[in-house]
Amino acid sequence: MKYITKKSILLTVASIFVLLQLVRPQMNNGEIKSSLHISNIVYVSDTIESVLQKSCYDCHSNQTNYPWYTQVQPIGFWLNHHVDEGKSELNFSMFGAYKKKKQLHKLDECIEMIEEDEMPLESYTFIHQKAKLTAAEKLLLVRWAKESKNHLIGLKTE
Repeated sequence: MKYITKKSILLTVASIFVLLQLVRPQMNNGEIKSSLHISNIVYVSDTIESVLQKSCYDCHSNQTNYPWYTQVQPIGFWLNHHVDEGKSELNFSMFGAYKKKKQLHKLDECIEMIEEDEMPLESYTFIHQKAKLTAAEKLLLVRWAKESKNHLIGLKTE
């Protein structure tokens, strides 16, 4: 009977880690502003755009600014999954592809998530300190989302 040694376990784990580095997830590096971007549906001021860029777009658009450690697996897989999950909930780059009812619902969710301090996620702002929303930015985003909702409600349905 062959005994498993600490050295063989360590060698196996190290080999798996090295082999894992050869597998890369697909990066989220498309265009932020396509014809379907939210700014083509509702007014997005430069100030709002700046706040969305610093606090939202990495997970909620078609382009993510990846930190260096994304190149280390399994961290890269985890971050990529996190971005995919964020985009599936709300993608500002594809907002125009949503039906009007879904657009209104997503704006409601934005308001709720910001007011309840659920977005941006603490796990994101822990590493990206500049992404934390100030009280003024929260008020600004909530006001913008409410105004955007009112604008959409005023639009004629197709």
